[in-house]
Amino acid sequence: MELSKDLLPLTEAFYYILVTLYPRAAHGYAMMQDVEKMSAGRVRIGAGTLYTALNTLQKKGLIENAPEADVGADSRRKLYAITELGRNVLKAEMERMEELLSNARSAIANVE
Repeated sequence: MELSKDLLPLTEAFYYILVTLYPRAAHGYAMMQDVEKMSAGRVRIGAGTLYTALNTLQKKGLIENAPEADVGADSRRKLYAITELGRNVLKAEMERMEELLSNARSAIANVE
């Protein structure tokens, strides 16, 4: 998991993209919708940001192109899937954020 920690911290866009891809492969528009829904509208990833992020995540080996599940699917839409490395990085980021939250809660509890 050391390699995973070298890729941290994730940007908010990278984090949400990996979260949306964890259960299943998806195309860009679906990811944009999932992120907005998951964050109750707080986070909206535009197309330019999304495709730049997808390119970067692919170069880092965190996601890959997924084969089209439906033969009749629009061939212009690319499906993306999270890799095993991407899953490990996401889990490491979750642990990092849990530690941050725990430390903040402890510090605040000691003051109140």
